[in-house]
Amino acid sequence: MKLALRFSYFGDRFFGSQMQPGLRTVEGEFIAACKRLGLFEDWRKAGFVTAGRTDRGVHARCQVCSFLTDKPDRAIRALNRVLPEDIWCTAWAQVPDEFHPRYSATSRTYRYYFFPVPGDVALMHEAAAEFAGRHNFLAFARTGGRDPWREVISARVFENGPFAIFEVTGKSFLWNMVRGMATALERVGRGEASAGDIARLLASPPGQRLPAAPPEGLVLQDISYEIPFTPLPNDEKSRRYRAGRRHRYYTLMAEVSALLAPDEGQHD
Repeated sequence: MKLALRFSYFGDRFFGSQMQPGLRTVEGEFIAACKRLGLFEDWRKAGFVTAGRTDRGVHARCQVCSFLTDKPDRAIRALNRVLPEDIWCTAWAQVPDEFHPRYSATSRTYRYYFFPVPGDVALMHEAAAEFAGRHNFLAFARTGGRDPWREVISARVFENGPFAIFEVTGKSFLWNMVRGMATALERVGRGEASAGDIARLLASPPGQRLPAAPPEGLVLQDISYEIPFTPLPNDEKSRRYRAGRRHRYYTLMAEVSALLAPDEGQHD
């Protein structure tokens, strides 16, 4: 049968998601785990494919892969036991043979996390609205010769704790497109650009594109399909790993707060 799996990962210990000889990648670790369980021998013959690629340092809350296997029960039951702690499966679905994780997706949602908050979030949110609709994103992305026109379904910026979060949903995205958009919004937050500047870049792209924001802030948040996925139980190994990451984050926040706090007895 053809099995689709939804999975998550932290991207900072991978050289991107796409398989590369001699380098640790998300696809490489996932395929190795499938082979150890005997789900398939040759990933090409099994038709292993993911919904898309993420760069080095980019994370995923929702990535999707599919492949042919005659041991779907073993995959559902045991994959989380053999995957490394920074990759974990969250749901599965039996899909028709024509299903393709990339081309069957109806939309994708990314989130970019700004830390610290880069200025005026309300202005960033107002500027993000300029991205909605069908536009030429030549100024924001690396096209590699592909059509630079893309349709953005929705875009917003909001605050959550210490972060400002840029959330954007579309059918498809170009390479570095979301990170280029994030760069533009960060400049708006700092007062270095305006919503009008973004509108002008979309209407008449210059020859030079905006630099991409750092990859560590980007998360592939969700991918939508017209098929239901069955949730998998929480993987204990990865749960402990995520808890450790959370602890390290809060420790870092405490250190930053202490560093920025005025010394005792100091007066403004």
